[in-house]
Amino acid sequence: MLIFTSGFLYWVLITTLEQEDEQILNSRLQVLDLILRAGNIEALEREIAEENVGFPGSQYLTYSRVLDESGHTLYEAPGMNREIPPAVFPDSGASTGKTKEWRSATNRSYLLVARQTGGGDTRTLKRQIQVALDETSEEMLISRYEQYLIGVLLAVILGAAAIGIITARRGMKPLEDLTWAAERITASQLHERIDVAHWPRELVSLARAFDGMLVRLEDSFNRLSQFSADLAHELRTPINNLRGEAEVALSRPREAKEYREILASSLEEYGRLSRMIDSLLFLAKADSVQATVTCLPLDARAEIEKVIAFYEALAAEQDVRVICEGNGTIMADPILFRRVISNLLSNALHYTPAGGKISFSVHCIDGGMEVICCDSGTGIVQEHLPKIFDRFYRVSPSRSSTAEGAGLGLAIVKSIVGLHRGKIAVQSAVGKGTSVRIFFPAQPIPS
Repeated sequence: MLIFTSGFLYWVLITTLEQEDEQILNSRLQVLDLILRAGNIEALEREIAEENVGFPGSQYLTYSRVLDESGHTLYEAPGMNREIPPAVFPDSGASTGKTKEWRSATNRSYLLVARQTGGGDTRTLKRQIQVALDETSEEMLISRYEQYLIGVLLAVILGAAAIGIITARRGMKPLEDLTWAAERITASQLHERIDVAHWPRELVSLARAFDGMLVRLEDSFNRLSQFSADLAHELRTPINNLRGEAEVALSRPREAKEYREILASSLEEYGRLSRMIDSLLFLAKADSVQATVTCLPLDARAEIEKVIAFYEALAAEQDVRVICEGNGTIMADPILFRRVISNLLSNALHYTPAGGKISFSVHCIDGGMEVICCDSGTGIVQEHLPKIFDRFYRVSPSRSSTAEGAGLGLAIVKSIVGLHRGKIAVQSAVGKGTSVRIFFPAQPIPS
């Protein structure tokens, strides 16, 4: 923009000077033409001889000459013949005349013009008027302007470049700080945060997003560490049991019956390990971004009643009544849906006392189907509710030695619901029971 403006101003200056020069030459031609037509020779001689007298330092100096029809000089400004010969002027015309740029032997620049006058009647003779305008001072003015213009442009360009570099460095400083912070953060320093107090407003959102990422990473690492510790603890118990039984069996010779009892006990521990590994493999597959499910329209009540029938003997043994209410078609994977119901029912049976009740209800809501599992069990303290879907989490640590499961049942339920793009929520009151609500969307999940 600056270069365009400077170029425009330069063009305006040149154009203005050229127009003024042409106006001066035309005015001079008109004056001399009028005097010639009037036939006042004395006035003509005086006008030509004294045209620059009194203006020696003027920017606009003109030199005039009058030639006869044969091209002989009749009148001219003093010294004009030595500086500007008649032959260098352009051809004269009947009108204003064509101008010509010319440089003399003394290296001065002139703008020349010539015009024919008279000869139109018997009272006036045909004459040629030549006028030269000294443009040397204008050339010097333009040259100085060009120098100033180039100097200003260079200064502005260099200044703008310097300001741009300084501004860019100041603008990049927060990004450099962010880079430095990112480079020094390790798995043991995820608690650190970016100070956004002095950041530019445009980068505050980036810093906050980075802090949010650190929060999520820290939470993920904490969960991973807790998961590793829980997994080690869960594996240690059956392995220690197996090792202890083997050491006892080998401590002295035993009868075949005792060995069979030890092997049967070991087989139970092997089964527990196998179920735990299967559950962990399922959760790993469910967490994979490539995990997909094949959804089919299912009679929700019929599927739930199949699972209830499977647990009917166990429920009768514990004196717990299990019922299912409502009807509806649900879009889900049949095997995974039955596993959800099985895990919920198994968990409810484990914590519902004798004489209690477990109920499943199915009903349609906006956008899908909802399945609710309610029990009249011991209930869960409110502070534990946000964590009951975590892997290996148990409401009471004392249960780990008696519970048959490994704390993965509800985690599997949540993963399956997530695969179906559903939602899960839990409500509980101590001494009154627990209610788990699961929502399955009506639209099938693309496989």
